[in-house]
Order: sequence, then C-alpha cells, then structure tokens
Amino acid sequence: MDIKRAKQEIKDSVEAYLQKGEDGSYLMPSVRQRPVLLMGPPGIGKTQIMEQIARECGIGLVAYTITHHTRQSAIGLPFIREKRYGDREYSVTEYTMSEIIASVYEKIEATGILEGILFIDEINCVSETLSPTMLQFLQCKTFGNQKVPEGWIIVAAGNPPEYNRSVRDFDIVTLDRIRRIDVEENYEVWKEYAYRAEIHPAIMAYLEIRRDYFYRIETTVDGKAFVTARGWEDLSEFLKACERMGKRADREVVHQYVQHWKIAKDFAGYLELYEKYKKDYGLHRIVEGQYGKDTLEKLRYAAFDERFSVVSMLIGELGGRFRDRWAEERFVTLLYESLLRYKECGDLKLALSEAAAEYEKLRKAEQLTRMEDGIWRKVLETLEGYVQAVKAEHLTGEEAFARIREMFGQETQEREKRIEETLCALEHAFDFMEEAFGDSQEMVAFVTELNTNEYSVQFLKDNECERYYRYNKKLLFGERQEDILKELDEVEQELNTALKD
Repeated sequence: MDIKRAKQEIKDSVEAYLQKGEDGSYLMPSVRQRPVLLMGPPGIGKTQIMEQIARECGIGLVAYTITHHTRQSAIGLPFIREKRYGDREYSVTEYTMSEIIASVYEKIEATGILEGILFIDEINCVSETLSPTMLQFLQCKTFGNQKVPEGWIIVAAGNPPEYNRSVRDFDIVTLDRIRRIDVEENYEVWKEYAYRAEIHPAIMAYLEIRRDYFYRIETTVDGKAFVTARGWEDLSEFLKACERMGKRADREVVHQYVQHWKIAKDFAGYLELYEKYKKDYGLHRIVEGQYGKDTLEKLRYAAFDERFSVVSMLIGELGGRFRDRWAEERFVTLLYESLLRYKECGDLKLALSEAAAEYEKLRKAEQLTRMEDGIWRKVLETLEGYVQAVKAEHLTGEEAFARIREMFGQETQEREKRIEETLCALEHAFDFMEEAFGDSQEMVAFVTELNTNEYSVQFLKDNECERYYRYNKKLLFGERQEDILKELDEVEQELNTALKD
C-alpha cells in the first residue's frame, strides 16, 4: 500500500489501542496490542508519518534508529543485587534501565503527555548480538527487564533485503505477534505531502514531467545509483538556502542529494531552464494580469516541457499565496479565541498569559509544525502589542475593549483585502491559461493541481471562483466518462470471452 494508507492504518491502530473504559483502564489488553511493523524501501517517509500521527492524535513520540545502539544501551548495563530466597542469600544479575525505555519516561516528564508511540527504525538490521533483544521487544514489549510504559504503542520499521544486505528475517513466532504493513513509493501521495512541506517549486515542476525519476534504485557497474523522496526533500531545503544567499546549485551539488548521475544531470539542466522560464515569462506579472501577446505567442509554439513547466510554475506562484491565506486564517482564529477569553475575564494580560501557556504546552509536546509555531508567535506578539497600546493610551474597561476590537477589526480587514488580491491573482491566472492554452491538457493539469494542494482546496472551499468550479465540473465529468467507457470495455471483453467459451 502507499504511505498515506499506511498512515491511516497506524492512526486507526493508535486510536483503537488507546480506547478506555469508564474506569479509565484500556479496553484492549496490552498483550493484544500488536506492534506495527512498516516494511518498505528507504526514504519514502516512514519517520515523517510517525511525527504527523503523533501531532494529529495529540500523543508523544520517541524515535530511535536501532542500528546506532549496542546491546548494552538497548537493554541496560548488568549489575549484581543481593536477594534472599527462602533462608539463603543469592547474588542476582539485574539490569539498569534501558536507554530507550528511559527516553520514553523523559518524554513523559518533559511534555506531560502520558501516551505515545515508541518508533524503532531499521529494526531488522540490528547486529547478531542485539537480534534476540529485538525479537523479545516485539513479542513482549520489553527491553531487558523493563517494560514499555502502559499507553505507549510500538511501531517499528525496516527495509526489505534488496535494499540492505544486513537485513535479518523474522521468524514465524515473531511475525505472528505483529501487524506487518508493506509500503511502497507513490508519487501522487508524496505530492500531497510536498505541497504541505513547501518543496521547492522547481522540484515539483520537474517531477511532474519526469515522474519516473521520483524514486529509483539501480545497480550499475559503478555501484548503487539511487534517488529517494528523502533526497528530493533535502535538496529542496538546500535550494531554498542557495536562493537566500544568491547562489546556484550545479550538477555536482545536486548529485550529492540525488545520487543517480543521469537524473542529477537532468535535473541540474532543468534547474537552469526553470530560472530562464521564470525570467522570460514573469510569473509575478502574469498573476497581476500584466502579459502581452508576445508572451502568449512564444508559449503557443513552445515545446511540451516548457509549456508544462510554465503551468507548474504558475501553480507554485499561486500555491504560496494560498498557503499564506491559510496561515492568516489560522492566525485570526487563534487571536479571536484569545480575545474571547479577554472579554470573559476582563483582563487582557491574563488572556495573553493563558495563550502563552497554551503555546508553551504545545511546543514542549512537539505538537506544532514550523508554520504553526510561527503563527502562535505572531498571535502572542499581536496580543502583546494590544497590551502596550491600551497602556500607552491609558485605556481601561470598556474603552480598552473597544480599542482592541478596533485593532482586531483592522487585522480582519487586511485579511479580507489579501483574500481579494488572491482571488484576483487566480482570475488573472485563468485568463492567461485560457488565452495561452484554451480548453487543453494544460488546463486540465492546472485544475488538477488546484485540487491536489490542500491550501488551494481550502481557499477555494471558502472563496467562490466561478471558473474554477466550471472547469472542475468539466474535469470530473471527463474522468467519469473515462471510467464509464473503461467499464463498458471490460463488460464487452467479458461477454466476448463468455461467447467463445
């Protein structure tokens, strides 16, 4: 299955395992809470979905790559304890607490969250001395003589043997005590994540026309050649850093992330073209409605790759605006909730203090993405600005509340103004698409991408765009028509087979 389906499977397991009865005890016994084993190729996002699940379920996460550990760090160090059995004393070997188990308790102490996921990566690549410990861990949920705390669910991950020569097979006894989920790479699923992760638009545009280069592992005369989803994401962050410094990444740099020389050279060449297209077509001017017939004429006779790249870049330009509108909506919502608390208690400083405490709780629990963390900081800065404003104007009571309501009104007006600007940019984009491509495959690709990016989906759900709905309806009808024709072909084939028999 793909990683998106695997994420949902694990999330459902977490919710099922953590169900409680009226007395607060877990309904499913620990022995029946089978650990989940994710098996799949490297770099497809197994660790990332653990982070997402923990945030979405509001639980903790402790992640370990077990190949970095020795038997001693995994199960603890032995020591001698004197014990009396009957009328005799014996020296008994016990173990200090496992570093891994200790890290779970440390997470609980740091966050105050009692439930979570203990994620062990590369579990089937451990050393020979540690292998029995891992089998015991999966079967009994213990390291040494310490048990994983109640309310903590075990998820492990490993790579199939074709990707790692040090892989060890699990025996039937172990496999009969776990839930194995086999995952595989899937570009369409990754693309949904890529929009949220703000993957560099050049990578998004390139992979849209070179989908077979998204994930590849090959054995060549020079050794392993590979490119993974992780490689593209790390390259994306480096490309953005280069842009901030005013520098460029050449093919040698790209190859350090995309370790497949043919693909690295191809992408490096495309990156130069991408910068050229940005300059030639001026995407900022297009979404402002400023383009001439020469631009349209040039695009009309351009090669397929160039035409498709311009569409992808246009989506990227709009995508940044959709993402900003989502962040502003979230900011206004959180700010409004704090002002409601202020209205109820009559103390703005108290409302600010409560908001700061809530932010700190979420931050310590690692429940915030980078974007959400920035939004919370902006909320606290804005509330602090309100406090300083009423203090400087010597306002109290109803006068202070009226002044703050006025300032909040200015925030919402600015937000509405930017929403209108984004709608205008979308309309200009549709103008350009219609004049440049008409009702073509490029328009289909444009509308399809609007349906893929969750920020654009949310924006279009909240703000009406007649042309989007018109083209989207046509797109859905076309897809349904293709499905119907496919179904008719299958029925016809079945009938022909039956007649022959």
